[in-house]
Amino acid sequence: MISFPSWLAAVHHDGSQQYVSHLTPKLGETVGLCLRTAVDAPIKRVLLRTFPDGEQMLTPLRRGRATPTAQWWETDLPIREPVVHYRFLLEAEDGIWWYTAAGPLLLEPRDHTDFRILADYHIPSWLPEAIFYQIFPDRFANGNPSTDPKPEEYEYRGSRPKTFPWETSPDPDQPFPLVFYGGDLPGITAHLDYLQQLGVNTLYLNPIFTAYSNHKYDVADYEQVDPHFGGDEGLIQLAAALRARGMRYILDIVPNHCGYWHPWFQTARANANAPEAAFFTFHNHPDDYESWLGVWSLPKLNYQSEELRGRIYANNDAVFRKWLRPPFLADGWRVDVANMLGRQGAIQLGVAINQGIRQAVKETNLDAYLVGENFFDATAQLQGDQLDGIMNYMGFTIPLWHWLRHYYQGAHGLSESVRSTLPYPTQALIATWQDRLASVPWVITLQQYNQLDSHDVPRIRTIVGENDALHRLALIIQFTMPGLPAIYYGDEIGMVDDPVLGQRGCMVWDESRWNHELLAFHRQLISLRRHSTTLQMGGFQVLLVENDTVAYQREGASGRVLIIAHRAATPRPAGPLPVAHANIADGVVFQEFFTGQVLTVQLGALPLPDLPQGATLWVENN
Repeated sequence: MISFPSWLAAVHHDGSQQYVSHLTPKLGETVGLCLRTAVDAPIKRVLLRTFPDGEQMLTPLRRGRATPTAQWWETDLPIREPVVHYRFLLEAEDGIWWYTAAGPLLLEPRDHTDFRILADYHIPSWLPEAIFYQIFPDRFANGNPSTDPKPEEYEYRGSRPKTFPWETSPDPDQPFPLVFYGGDLPGITAHLDYLQQLGVNTLYLNPIFTAYSNHKYDVADYEQVDPHFGGDEGLIQLAAALRARGMRYILDIVPNHCGYWHPWFQTARANANAPEAAFFTFHNHPDDYESWLGVWSLPKLNYQSEELRGRIYANNDAVFRKWLRPPFLADGWRVDVANMLGRQGAIQLGVAINQGIRQAVKETNLDAYLVGENFFDATAQLQGDQLDGIMNYMGFTIPLWHWLRHYYQGAHGLSESVRSTLPYPTQALIATWQDRLASVPWVITLQQYNQLDSHDVPRIRTIVGENDALHRLALIIQFTMPGLPAIYYGDEIGMVDDPVLGQRGCMVWDESRWNHELLAFHRQLISLRRHSTTLQMGGFQVLLVENDTVAYQREGASGRVLIIAHRAATPRPAGPLPVAHANIADGVVFQEFFTGQVLTVQLGALPLPDLPQGATLWVENN
């Protein structure tokens, strides 16, 4: 076990504007870099290690300004490649140390944890201030009962759709995909006052294209909004209403597979020589075909077909392009199972397909947001040439769940889950977060879609056993971590998993059943986030890791925010939080955001009171 000297705790650099003069430089420009160390650190020299065109270069940094708590080191970095990566070498009295995005290291690191700067990269202009709100359309609000799915409209393998009264349990024998409640786009439009008062400004809609199920991931027509949701006109009206309020929306698309009843697949089954037959993989035509995870109703698309690529994203009138244009003007896409796209055994086209989709989206609207679903390691997709962000399950959500409820893991093909009854180590939580942060460029980190739950996993209030303190702790972390906060509909009023419908229960519109204190808490956090450039763009540094407690800071030009989260039911006793290593001087005053309590840094520490279960949020009072 390597023992790190204490002075290394004060060494810090990240990709934020406190340390990099320009987050999105052009190729050929030069950016200024800063490294922060303690004033009394036993450092003899700091070198910048770069790798221009495959050859190592070491450039000495110059001593810059000094404060009572920090010594700054400075250098200039020419941006001569599309991706410039770098790290620092510290020559110290106690040896040679490396510093990368993963932190200090004794061993000479590999390149994958280097800091990275992307040349000619564009962050969607509206994205830093975005607060997402995810809606599963069938379960949010029924704005037009006349378009509710009816049994006589179609048959789906011997069963017919049925629309149930709002919030009632479905018939036990009704197939899950054919359980409807009539939620639609007019219902969303009718509740925009509520959403605007909540403070969210960007909607993420689960699939709305024509399909036979309630979830619409079995798309039957990429070119049409489902009539049960209000059709194309319903989306046009919603889009216009959002624009009038300064709000935005992104759509959900399923390019990995389509529905069994999609005309492409029906044509392919009927004629093995049709062009559409090449869109799929038939092992034995027409009934033995590749499908998503073996689900018969979801035949997998085969992107070896150039014609398919054209229809989905490459052609001028392709699906990915159409919905970004007038009159729909969607502000981006969420790509379903983006980690599986174009991948099928020996066929591994995922990189090319994702790059092609990005090119099509950005050509159509440079300001569009492209986010993918990926429950696993999405590092390769987050280097600036594929996705802007992912639904950040592994880099944010799942480690936080483990920390709050113990380790739990399931997997496709595993009948039982992997569980632990022991508390998940706080060090493991932080190590996971930092490992994921270190693996992608900082500008990409700022675009991660940080959710606490979604339509695919249990609601956060169910995860924490309806513990209000832990729910609020999770929210504070969500709204203060680098990335974009995203609320799943109904979480803000205290919804938990429905006994039958799970996380896809009907939105509760009876205000007498709302958790109004939790709703007010959401509004406070949303307002803080929307008005804080520090939380939107600021740097990130972990300050403290204990068995049940973690503290970190977000640091920006307009000040600092300190977050202290304590998971245990037993309070953390009053005591100092060391902050000198975070370049916070004695005399700096912090005010707790929710209670108004004021504390002043003394002797290099913030004198914390007893901390009950939950989280506190301290804003620098400058």
